[in-house]
Amino acid sequence: MEAAAADPQENAFDAATAVARIGERLYGADVHPGWTHGGKPNGGYLLATAARAAIDAVAEGGGDHPDPLVATATYLAAPDVGPLRIEIDLWRIGRSASQLQAHVSQDGKPCVEATMILGRLDAAAEPRFEDVPPVEVPSYDQCEGGFRTTPAVEGDMEGALQRRLDPATLGFFRGEPTGKGEFRGWLAFTGGREPDPVALLFVADGFPPATLDLGSTGWVPTLELTVYNRALPAPGPLRVRQRTRLVQQGFFDEVCEVWDSRGRLVTQATQLAGVRFPDDLS
Repeated sequence: MEAAAADPQENAFDAATAVARIGERLYGADVHPGWTHGGKPNGGYLLATAARAAIDAVAEGGGDHPDPLVATATYLAAPDVGPLRIEIDLWRIGRSASQLQAHVSQDGKPCVEATMILGRLDAAAEPRFEDVPPVEVPSYDQCEGGFRTTPAVEGDMEGALQRRLDPATLGFFRGEPTGKGEFRGWLAFTGGREPDPVALLFVADGFPPATLDLGSTGWVPTLELTVYNRALPAPGPLRVRQRTRLVQQGFFDEVCEVWDSRGRLVTQATQLAGVRFPDDLS
């Protein structure tokens, strides 16, 4: 596979999620080591990569739907660092939306099955009703960064974005989890890159797992992730709340809400993931 050429001026997120068309509705991509945890790629990162292929396939089919409105991924097997193959089943191109399925595999082994609805978000749209006020978080400058969860290599996650957490939720990183199962804070892309609907698919899984605040281990494999993009985000840092509501039988749910710099809810996501605690290993 011939990899897509990366623009040296682009944000590392765009380079890491780049795809190359290698056939009809068939794409190649590469899992970047700097977007992995324990050698396995972040679930939102894989979903965003699949969305790149989906958007191109819809455009090639004559659709004008560049924005992921809904994306649901089932994670079958975590791929390793290296080449991926993405095949798109284009179900329908309609007036307001296109529906499709993305099959992500590596060396013939299915890794991710994702269904998506693409459309076009209106920058001028305003909600008729909303009941999710922005979570209270200290200012961007008052929140703390500097925690690393990925390998330090060229083009890595930490170079592409800044994640800053509310100090009240940072207990885990001091060895003192608060036991509330929640992280709050800000996420901003570096180099002048502003958030967009594809990037929001990653942001929905871009904070540390909420169960770390309960004292879990770092082993938190995502089984299923669903993301709803509700609006085009305004320029500036994104306000993020990631929390869990139930941990039971080795699984937990995680809810992520993302607000833009105007205070508008732009993304809602839920996922089911596996979890372990130190006493599970004894």
